Formats: sequence, C-alpha cells, structure tokens
Amino acid sequence: MADLKEFAEQLVNLTVKEVNELADILKDEYGIEPAAAAVAVAGGAAAGGGDAAEEQTEFDVILKAAGGSKLAVVKLVKELTGAGLKDAKGLVDNAPSPIKEGVAKDEAEALKAQLEEAGAEVELK
Repeated sequence: MADLKEFAEQLVNLTVKEVNELADILKDEYGIEPAAAAVAVAGGAAAGGGDAAEEQTEFDVILKAAGGSKLAVVKLVKELTGAGLKDAKGLVDNAPSPIKEGVAKDEAEALKAQLEEAGAEVELK
C-alpha cells in the first residue's frame, strides 16, 4: 500500500513536460490514450506552480443554454461539431455541454460569436 501512495505522490508532482512524456510513453508503448488523465494531472501541477502567469492558449467552448432559438442552436452545433442531428440535439438538451475542446483562442471566440448569434449562452474555459 505504501508503494501505491508513493507512486501517487510522484504522479501528482509531475511537471507538465513530464506528463506529456508519460502520455507519449503510454500511447507509443502500450496503446493507451491518456488524454483525460494527462489534462487532470497537468491542471493540478499548473495550479500549484509558477506556471500560473503563463497565458492560456487552448480553450473549451461550453454551451451553457440554448436560449430562445433552440432549433437554430441545434443546427449550428451539428454544423460546428460534425455530429449527427441526434448527437447535436443531445448536446443542446444536456447543456452545459462542451461543444469543442482544446481549440485556439481565435477559433474559440469565433465559435462563441456564432453560437451567441444563434441565441445560445456560451462560455469559454
């Protein structure tokens, strides 16, 4: 049990660079795509370190609410995500939902503007 606790301590204290290297090893050698875990560990590392002054370069576009024009928002979400109509409707119905994740600031702001124009409430994280 002590070994697992020690291992957990090592994982929590990894730098962003080390997390990326670990993700590459897991993917290349074991066929594991650890995207969610890497983001969680990297987020924890950045929150506690001196990297906080670094400007955010990737954003998540989150649909908070469909607004008054739900059909227009569903159609736009379908177009923007490339999802089917049923999946797009599911994203809109289950708001808040991520529409796109890890996109550049310019793209995120453009998506937000399009969605707001269609009547949706959108948030960038």
